Amino acid sequence: MAASLIRLHFHDCFVQGCDASILLDETSSIQSEKTAGPNDNSLRGYEVIDKAKSKVEKICPGVVSCADIIAVAARDASAYVGGPSWAVKLGRRDSTTASRNLANTDLPAFTESLDKLTSRFQKKGLTARDMVALSGSHTIGQAQCFTFRDRIYNSSNIDAGFASTRKRRCPRTGGQANLAPLDLVTPNSFDNNYFKNLMRNKGLLHSDQVLFNGGSTDSIVTEYSRNPAKFSSDFASAMIKMGNIHPLTGSAGQIRRICSAVN
Repeated sequence: MAASLIRLHFHDCFVQGCDASILLDETSSIQSEKTAGPNDNSLRGYEVIDKAKSKVEKICPGVVSCADIIAVAARDASAYVGGPSWAVKLGRRDSTTASRNLANTDLPAFTESLDKLTSRFQKKGLTARDMVALSGSHTIGQAQCFTFRDRIYNSSNIDAGFASTRKRRCPRTGGQANLAPLDLVTPNSFDNNYFKNLMRNKGLLHSDQVLFNGGSTDSIVTEYSRNPAKFSSDFASAMIKMGNIHPLTGSAGQIRRICSAVN
């Protein structure tokens, strides 16, 4: 679940800030983010957060927010698969609202250009370097066929052997949800092979390969491919920055008792 838990934190923080709005279920007054385009039948790990929350509630009820649990889970997921660890700032509170509309408009898409992606991250206070480092989390995890079909059949900046391998499990029609690893070399280890893959035109998603395609971020990709320690430290720094996006603090929001519903 490591990749999914890191992604859960990302998809939480980019919509209304790191406030656990992603965890709220649909009600008459809440439009759940879980059914937004980028999340529906894709985002997962909710039950991992619920399990952690219920254990924490037994020990110290009403103290630890769901938003903080997501942030800690992302850090632990990274460390568990050999990635960096970092000190997670705590004290976020949970939202009483969610926004399916913002989830549909604020989350990056796998089809987007480098300029579009860069501006999305900048709007959240993250630099191009932060964006490239955070994209390096695609050293683990998988993507569904519909997200990379256009790339493997229609792109010119793709390694031919890599494309033909991926076509085996991702036909031109059907097989929408068939999975492929984002990092073909070491799919379950948090390392810098993702960047080496990009330099060989073996990025799975369009939004991966645009990071190394003759543009302004090529030099960062090259740097991370040669210097895994620099990637690790930049990834940790970028995760801390991402975890600081518009938190609810003080008396704002609440500490939810159950992560999927407001108190």
